[in-house]
Amino acid sequence: MASLSCGIDFGTSNSSIALAANNDIKLVPVEEDSVTIPSALFFNRKVQKTFYGRTAVQQFLGREEGRFMRSLKRILGTPIMKQGTFVHGRFMNFSEIIASFIVQLKNKADQQAGVPLTKVVMGRPVHFVDQDPASDRQAQAELEAIARSIGFEMVEFQYEPIAAAFAHEVNISGEKLALVVDLGGGTSDFTVIRLSSKYLSKTDRSSDILANTGVRVGGNDFDKALSLSEIMPEIGYKTTFGPNRLDVPLKPFHDLSEWSKVNFLYTPRTIMQVRNTLGQSHDKTRYGRLLKVLEQESGHTLLAAAEEAKIELTSQTEHIMPFDFLETGFHVTTQRTSFEGAISGDIQKITVSAQECLLQAGVTASAIDLVILTGGSTEVPAVQQTFRQLFPNAEIADENKLSSVGLGLAFDSKYKFG
Repeated sequence: MASLSCGIDFGTSNSSIALAANNDIKLVPVEEDSVTIPSALFFNRKVQKTFYGRTAVQQFLGREEGRFMRSLKRILGTPIMKQGTFVHGRFMNFSEIIASFIVQLKNKADQQAGVPLTKVVMGRPVHFVDQDPASDRQAQAELEAIARSIGFEMVEFQYEPIAAAFAHEVNISGEKLALVVDLGGGTSDFTVIRLSSKYLSKTDRSSDILANTGVRVGGNDFDKALSLSEIMPEIGYKTTFGPNRLDVPLKPFHDLSEWSKVNFLYTPRTIMQVRNTLGQSHDKTRYGRLLKVLEQESGHTLLAAAEEAKIELTSQTEHIMPFDFLETGFHVTTQRTSFEGAISGDIQKITVSAQECLLQAGVTASAIDLVILTGGSTEVPAVQQTFRQLFPNAEIADENKLSSVGLGLAFDSKYKFG
């Protein structure tokens, strides 16, 4: 029997799985013909059924009655993992919810392999949680327990930027010193590594990996920055209330701008607080929209509009976000320059982490032969420009942005399991 193993990239925004059968390594179609799937779930209340990926997104955007979840990877290692939530009339912890998504990937790979897979290399960011080693270890332990709960008996981990490097290595002749820039939905991770196709048979690559760094900033943070900058002011963010003209509470707006926190806002207590504040608001039109969002449970629709604007502004300089579900004709127009201004602080954090990786590796920017850009957030023009300016003499490789990590994890599963 062929030696079978797999690599799973459970991403904040998108996920994939790749199968390694001896020397045959390939991505598995996980949603019709696509080898990537949005990391999204929709719990449809009417039919009491859970939908995944693009179907989940379609159900949500189609205003079906139910509960939408995204970016669950970001809660690994946090106290939220222990809270759980009610779904389909029963309490579910988040480990069970995440497992229900990841097993969809495993089932597809099992079908292609013809047998249940028991060996996996799971991808992980360099830091699940910044500057908190205990929470970081907890996050990996939680993900390992989830993998074992769905049938994997042998579970290993690999940093996602290293996996991306392995996926590109097959096409490299000679030796190149590479910087991998992996900008995902929840984290940005960096690796300085020596690559060469002649290293493909090496089982121990520790001497080739010079440094790893990471920061908890990614595409979801870009969505949040755009939301707070362009959308939230139109639903009452930073308006005032009461005789002393106090700022309205800001927490609901920040939570509405973060994928993993939106669902926790739809409580009678929060809605009552907003309703009470609205009575004293100095801008009832804008702040009244916040109450509508909470009552309609349409916060994800606002964030989806921010994400769409981020994507459209990679090729356009202006984008109109329609919000007719709040008011007929209500829309917000945003410019690429405004978006770039909103995310400038995030890009600075990303740049610092990349430069720290070079420092830890003991190399200069001029020594880098190849910059590998992976992850959807590397499409953002300001990100592209930043790394082209930092490494003007390096070759830029940016193909397979959404699937290279999964493919590389399968390569690593071959190294680890034989």
